[in-house]
Amino acid sequence: MSLLTIEGVSKSFGGLKAVSGATFTLAEGEMLGLIGPNGAGKTTLFHLISGFLRPDEGRVRYAGEDLAGLRPHDICQRGMVRTFQVTRPFPRLSVTENVLVGAMERVAHRREALAIAEEVLALTGLAEKGGHMGHSLTLADRKRLELARALATRPKVLLLDEVMAGLNPTETGRLIELIRTVHARGITILLIEHVMKAVMALSQRILVLNYGELIAEGAPETIVKNPKVIEAYLGEGYSGLEG
Repeated sequence: MSLLTIEGVSKSFGGLKAVSGATFTLAEGEMLGLIGPNGAGKTTLFHLISGFLRPDEGRVRYAGEDLAGLRPHDICQRGMVRTFQVTRPFPRLSVTENVLVGAMERVAHRREALAIAEEVLALTGLAEKGGHMGHSLTLADRKRLELARALATRPKVLLLDEVMAGLNPTETGRLIELIRTVHARGITILLIEHVMKAVMALSQRILVLNYGELIAEGAPETIVKNPKVIEAYLGEGYSGLEG
């Protein structure tokens, strides 16, 4: 069953077509990777899906509903939430308070929100840092906090925008395992990622975007052998183990 359907979505900025006629589906329970060169339009596509931008053409449908005109918090309340490449925790709030902000999107009472926050902090490995201030965290912990804040909204669909960026191999490995755990809990995931080790380890299917157009779609083992993808993004000699 398709949970998210993108139908001919396009977006231009002046004379630049950032996304051109993107069409694909995300099945319920799927983990779908989205890759492509810098400037390919990946984050713009996330903006269009999550309500931060409106498409010039095409439709975004979630759980059968056309999302046209809905704002990001409306979409979040329906069960689809995104993270951002650049983590921006509330610096003068504690880790727990940062996650409470996400939980309060879902529930009205602080006690219930606090229970959600504590559960999510335990899941993401941040429970012992609940009292730390947002500005004091390492990059790896800020990435986890960004994920925790999104999970606190109790999403059905999670859009992850380069959550591995800037992490060392050990930190990347831990985050891969965390995302697997999140997915195993029944959350459908669409992830943008440049770290191919993570893409190959996590994705059941991969989309490739180049100059705003989807140029390939398929299983990871097929995508890495696709001549168009090699030319546009991976480069000759890619082994599937880099990153």
